[in-house]
Amino acid sequence: MFGGKVADPAMTVRPASTVKGVSTSSPDKGIALVTVDFPPVNALPVQGWYDLADALLAAGRDPGTRVVVLNSAGRGFNAGVDIKEMQRDSGHGALIGANRGCYAAFSAVYDCEVPVVAAVHGFCLGGGIGLVGNADAIVASEDATFGLPELDRGALGAATHLSRLVPQHLMRALYYTSRTATAAELHAHGSVWKVVPREQLLDEALDLAREIAQKDGYLLRLAKAAINGIDPVDVHRSYRFEQGFTFEANLSGVADRVRDTFGSDGGEDK
Repeated sequence: MFGGKVADPAMTVRPASTVKGVSTSSPDKGIALVTVDFPPVNALPVQGWYDLADALLAAGRDPGTRVVVLNSAGRGFNAGVDIKEMQRDSGHGALIGANRGCYAAFSAVYDCEVPVVAAVHGFCLGGGIGLVGNADAIVASEDATFGLPELDRGALGAATHLSRLVPQHLMRALYYTSRTATAAELHAHGSVWKVVPREQLLDEALDLAREIAQKDGYLLRLAKAAINGIDPVDVHRSYRFEQGFTFEANLSGVADRVRDTFGSDGGEDK
């Protein structure tokens, strides 16, 4: 039913490429399109997470915006954090920065004053789950896959957001195995609005955004605040709790050991 473990694109060695970053455009009245482009696989460095958070919050604060579409260029939606940036850091500065940056970006999706529609293609892994799990609606291409390979990366986190996409027991099985789910499988669970061919993805996401943008702008902002207020789980507190265990894994040394062996049993349990 659910896909096997896949190679983590963020861990694959590829030629260096120029980082383009985060950009915002306005394809239609009332719509802000925030596009992430960090070649080669949209594994974001620490500053990239903060830049994304700033772009989302700024778009939501703009009184002319009624809906934000979060989109990514390149081969996949998001491959999580830039692990190589962490490996270059002999201390814990990059880890702390990534923890805080991810928290800021995920929170910015949730706290954006207007609805956020995520347009997802290719791989949506790790931090990508944090983004789409906090989005208001998801449109996905047929090739989109969703998963948390955190245990293969020596990390923990974003179970908070995966549990917003699938039922609890499925979330646990996907988390423990590092398996992925397809867009069609998430559509069956009701968390993906529509699954479309890759070439139609942005158009379909913008169509949904246009339908939302037809509503009164002030009322939309009230609706976003009201819906967030009745959420059964405090996503900010829940995710921050998870991050504490990621830091413990790094302090204990198990994170480096697991990353070096890419998720296999790299030694005796500590």
